[in-house]
Amino acid sequence: MARQHEITADFQRLVVAHVADIATGRATEMLEIRDFAGQICIHPTHLSNTLKLTTGQSPCTFFESCIMDVTRQLLRDTARPVADIAANLTFDPSNFTKFFKRFEGCTPKQYREQEWARHRTETSETVTI
Repeated sequence: MARQHEITADFQRLVVAHVADIATGRATEMLEIRDFAGQICIHPTHLSNTLKLTTGQSPCTFFESCIMDVTRQLLRDTARPVADIAANLTFDPSNFTKFFKRFEGCTPKQYREQEWARHRTETSETVTI
């Protein structure tokens, strides 16, 4: 069981580092699950089975979750156009919007507007108190 947890930790570490590299521009191509499995020196099926056993989730679920975390941060913290963020994350704008909406339930533009409105409300409440 220790090796399974080691594989899981290695995979999660690699994914977090890779998504950070993509977001900052240090990497320009999104890796696939088989690429991460290769870096750990195991078969992709073994990686998938191990992650499902140790976390109850597939490798894709963790990978997509990391991408969404970074995407939300970029949409909140920058005024960059959504298309620019999509390109930075190796998506074309249409697929980026579909990907984001599938997980968040709204488009990237709608999410940004909601977050900025929430921030303005919090800021105004802080000032009036």
